[in-house]
Amino acid sequence: MLNPALGYLVTMLGARLDKARREEGASAVEWVVIAAVLVTVCGIIGVILTNALQGEANEIGNNIQNP
Repeated sequence: MLNPALGYLVTMLGARLDKARREEGASAVEWVVIAAVLVTVCGIIGVILTNALQGEANEIGNNIQNP
């Protein structure tokens, strides 16, 4: 390098760029984990609601057939 300040600037920018790449990768993994948890929770809630509604629907159907 011709100028020590320029060498320092290049080194610092390279380090910041590497850090940003690592943080972005970690951020992507975090988003995947969050999405997986949300999908799982929604699936569990869906199963619970389906079972509850199906039980009520069966009860209503039985009451209509046998008043």
